[in-house]
Amino acid sequence: MGSKKIKYSVIALGGALLAAASANARPVAQASSPDGAVSVAVTIDGDGRAAYSVTRKGKPILAPSRLGFLFTDAVKIDRRLNVTGQEVRDFDETWTQPWGEWQSIRNRYRELKVHLKESTALARVFTVTFRLYEDGVGFRYEFPEQPQMANSNIAEELTEFAFASDGIAWWKPAFLWNREEYLYNKTPLSAVANADTPVTIKMADGTHVALHEAALVDYSGMAVARTEGNTLRAALHPGAGEPKVQKKGAWSTPWRTLIIADDPAGIYHSHLMLNLNEPNKLGDVSYIKPGKFAGVWWNMIKGEWSWARGPKHGATNANVKRYIDFASENKIPHLLVEGWNVGWDGDWFGNGYDMDFAQPTEDFDADMLVAYGKKKGVRLVGHHETGGAATHYEKQFDKAFKFAADRDYMVVKTGYVTDAAQMERQDGDGKTLREWHQGQWMVNHQLRVIEKAAEYKIGIDSHEPVKGTGLHRTYPNWVAREGMRGMEYNAWVGAKNPPEHEANVVFTRMLEGPMDFTPGVLSLKGSEDSDILSTIAKQLALYVVIYSPVQMVADTPENYAKYPKEMKFIRDVPTDWQDTRVLNGEIGDFVTIARKERGGNNWYIGAVGDEEAREISFKLDFLTPGKSYKAEIYRDGDDADYRTEKRHSIVIESKTLSSTDDLNMRIAPGGGFAIRLVESK
Repeated sequence: MGSKKIKYSVIALGGALLAAASANARPVAQASSPDGAVSVAVTIDGDGRAAYSVTRKGKPILAPSRLGFLFTDAVKIDRRLNVTGQEVRDFDETWTQPWGEWQSIRNRYRELKVHLKESTALARVFTVTFRLYEDGVGFRYEFPEQPQMANSNIAEELTEFAFASDGIAWWKPAFLWNREEYLYNKTPLSAVANADTPVTIKMADGTHVALHEAALVDYSGMAVARTEGNTLRAALHPGAGEPKVQKKGAWSTPWRTLIIADDPAGIYHSHLMLNLNEPNKLGDVSYIKPGKFAGVWWNMIKGEWSWARGPKHGATNANVKRYIDFASENKIPHLLVEGWNVGWDGDWFGNGYDMDFAQPTEDFDADMLVAYGKKKGVRLVGHHETGGAATHYEKQFDKAFKFAADRDYMVVKTGYVTDAAQMERQDGDGKTLREWHQGQWMVNHQLRVIEKAAEYKIGIDSHEPVKGTGLHRTYPNWVAREGMRGMEYNAWVGAKNPPEHEANVVFTRMLEGPMDFTPGVLSLKGSEDSDILSTIAKQLALYVVIYSPVQMVADTPENYAKYPKEMKFIRDVPTDWQDTRVLNGEIGDFVTIARKERGGNNWYIGAVGDEEAREISFKLDFLTPGKSYKAEIYRDGDDADYRTEKRHSIVIESKTLSSTDDLNMRIAPGGGFAIRLVESK
């Protein structure tokens, strides 16, 4: 639902203007966002090379940055280009998310289409379409059907992002074995190597820029590589064959995106990613009801239980019934069970051909447990771990999703546990190929999963996924994904996430969309009784700070029983929001986020810090004027510290607050705080 306004204008560029632009590399096409803040200019230099540049409020963001392609079987698109025309239109709509961080989103932009043609015998034609928003720009290449490009075998893009100044960049490495699961580096922009997007940059003048992509469909995921100075160039993820991308007929790339803001809060508040995706294609998705889920999971992650059958098997009838009881008692509507199906015995890592997603193990009575859960108000969450055998999974789609739908599962968690470049794909002739998680074939595979799940009215929570690019607007059953180092790393000795991790993730990974971070380990213990580098108050704060419509309650029932007062906040906090505000924050240091519950008037605030103690303050002017609120505050104790046995020190207190109040709060080393603001009646 929404309202929209569109205005069009067409400009034909004369030959004299084109010749002058080519000789002097002057702008031959340009446009600004509707508010005038963000501008783009396209130039053609003396060799016929096309470039674009971006400014914001008169300040350069990108210097002239080249456009073009390399092909495996054709000459590159680079030189001898002419602009044959341009079109400009304005667009303005407001649309509603079925679930999300904001209920209502405005989509207002100015679109510039720049038509280019080669002055060569091939005379290939294409369009570069820019959409300019007040907080950034997205652009993509669009190729019409043309005889000389019946088949396009793309070796690489020549798309550049030539930043106008150096700055500080937060980035994680690309093309390494552990897929997307790396900590973020903080380096000068000029020191970035191969990096997965989003890459977030604080430029010399303090302007913040997030570089990413939107609407990744039938294409390879884009990383970036530094060429020289402050210039990054697109670096597409490989596939199993020589071309990184294969296209037929007419085609377009995903949107290459730059979110631009004064500060980190402005980066997070942007809706550019969602707005560059197509509207909901699925129709009624009311079967997706945001909520929390417990899990027969943490004991497996710690190594105390196993996914495989045997004396340590976790997914037994007795264990699952006990977890259903826990979920019911705490009004948690879902329970994830891993290791419930045949296929986990033996070496399944990267070799998931024994996985059967419609065949439970003999000690997991699915129908009995579903019936037991129904009486208790708890639905099971399915788990499909492919072990990297993607084609094997596709062959089971219908029986796997029918098994889940027949048992009233709302969500299935998928997994692709194998090293990068080791996804197993089988062609029709039985030949096995090895794919990258972010290559074109796997991008298409993940979308096939989403579309098949939608046929059975099931949502998908993807692990080891293709990165998020806003496609949950188009496919709202894609409820969450991992794609980052989540809580599971805190279970493992020698692999703990550092205290700054979540303050990095908010302004980097979270720009992709919902993350299944699996928060709430109140015991603060991993395997071998190892300590998690967090205070208990920070674990509560994560339910507000890290967004997902399906949030896990990750610890065990036995551990939660030790912390009944803290457990109250986990029971109370929603997972679906009407409004979201970043109240303050610095990347990798701290962040405070306020969210208003959907369908109600209560607000929740969460804040997390890094390894340092700090005092922060913020206004409550987002609250309804004239109303008073009971604030239930869960904050670090004065002696709380993630490095000591006082990591569980917490103060739980109440205050009456209103929109005219300011709050001053202390965050302990490795700490945070959580606040529930209940409107007084």
